[in-house]
Amino acid sequence: MPGQLKVRVKSRLTNFIKKELGKRDYQLYGGKLMPPDYDQASIDLYWKVKPYTLTSHERVFALRQAVTYVAKEGIPGAIVECGVWRGGSMLVIAHTLLELGLADRDLYLFDTFETMPPPGSLDVDVWGVPAADNYEAALASPVYSYIPQNHIRSLLVATGYPEDRLHFVKGMVEETIPEQAPEQIALCRLDTDWYESTAHEMVHLYPRLTPGGVLIIDDYGHYMGARKAVDEYIAQHQLNLLLNRIDFTGRLVVVPNHRPG
Repeated sequence: MPGQLKVRVKSRLTNFIKKELGKRDYQLYGGKLMPPDYDQASIDLYWKVKPYTLTSHERVFALRQAVTYVAKEGIPGAIVECGVWRGGSMLVIAHTLLELGLADRDLYLFDTFETMPPPGSLDVDVWGVPAADNYEAALASPVYSYIPQNHIRSLLVATGYPEDRLHFVKGMVEETIPEQAPEQIALCRLDTDWYESTAHEMVHLYPRLTPGGVLIIDDYGHYMGARKAVDEYIAQHQLNLLLNRIDFTGRLVVVPNHRPG
């Protein structure tokens, strides 16, 4: 097919798809299909943070909703993220709080801020592929490269969020938690992928979540090690939790009043 004809066909097809989606209130933004219940501010924020996160727009929107919920309901405690990478999710958190006129939450960022720790034998993806098979290639790929901690700090400070409310904790979570974690947590986002780190986070951070607070597990559906760590903790403490599906991998929990001691 000649080049000009291909361009015309593609253009007409794209316009037809947009028209049909528009009839159902769906919209295409940058090649991504956005549901009709998304507000424009959330869509704009997704594109703003996209260079700094690998999470889906569904998880970005769910995180915004969670931040809005804990803020409006007055759920006390800090906001904690384990597995910060380039800081995209914490940028969502900071922007959302500022949109609500709030800047009094302490934000804790736990990460090595240098590289992804190696997976263990239990870390297999949903398709049965050991994470170790792709680990070296992922480290070498610019797609997954880290940015310096100071760069992340600068991005967060540029939002206008108070710098004295930002707490960067560098190192393996197994070595920094619980000693450097806040005593009370309103929202906790776990995104360290692997079994060992997720299990450690559940043991030490879940009991610090305020009743009514929110737990988000980014890798529950993608990596079976993360799923196993969460499921084991729930079973051990006989917790009645609804792990609400965000997308194929993300899960969200509103913490009930009964928690393990």
